[in-house]
Amino acid sequence: MAVAVELLEAAAIVLAVGVTRRWRDAVLGAGAALVVCMVLAAALAPLLKAISLDALRVVIGTLLLLFGLEWLRKGTLRRAGLKARASSVAEYDETVHELEDDPLPPLGQPDWAGRIVAFKGVLLEGVEIVIIVSALAARPSGSAPALIGAAVAALVVAIAMVWLHRPISQIPETELKWGVGVLLSGFGIFFAAEGLGVHWLGADVAVLYTVVALAIVSQLQICYLARTR
Repeated sequence: MAVAVELLEAAAIVLAVGVTRRWRDAVLGAGAALVVCMVLAAALAPLLKAISLDALRVVIGTLLLLFGLEWLRKGTLRRAGLKARASSVAEYDETVHELEDDPLPPLGQPDWAGRIVAFKGVLLEGVEIVIIVSALAARPSGSAPALIGAAVAALVVAIAMVWLHRPISQIPETELKWGVGVLLSGFGIFFAAEGLGVHWLGADVAVLYTVVALAIVSQLQICYLARTR
């Protein structure tokens, strides 16, 4: 879910550059960002596997909480009406507006403005994907679940971009990001506490009631903030 959300935003930026500028420059900028992300993933994975199990759990929990709590905070504010709703369509429109003032160079010359915007957009979203997937892949149960989840997300987003009419506008991104924030925060709390020596009631079942508790607290906050807005 986290990978799908990030890929939607990155795809919107690349799509905006390709439609308003040139597809070649959009693909080159995005491709360069992917190379950087691959290097980061190759460097991060061995580091996570080299530390002890308890320390690894604390690291994984902290990384997930860094993203999860921020997504949960923004999702709570958006659902309460205190912050604009998340939208990859807005990312698309913002990118188009950003490039309007830069004249397109003649054919045969590189469009550095388009390349840089595509590179920046894919890199920012890609770094988050690398950190989240690397953290989940470093769990003792192995990397397969995280990698399969990321691959499925990439496939779903690719199909949506090809087959659906303006597909990114059909997805309730605010609710999706809020749900991802709840899940990442719940896993983050669970792993970090385990690494610090906490013995959860019900062992792995603790993930479920932690996620449910976070969702209930956030929903109560949403109702309160919406009522007192």
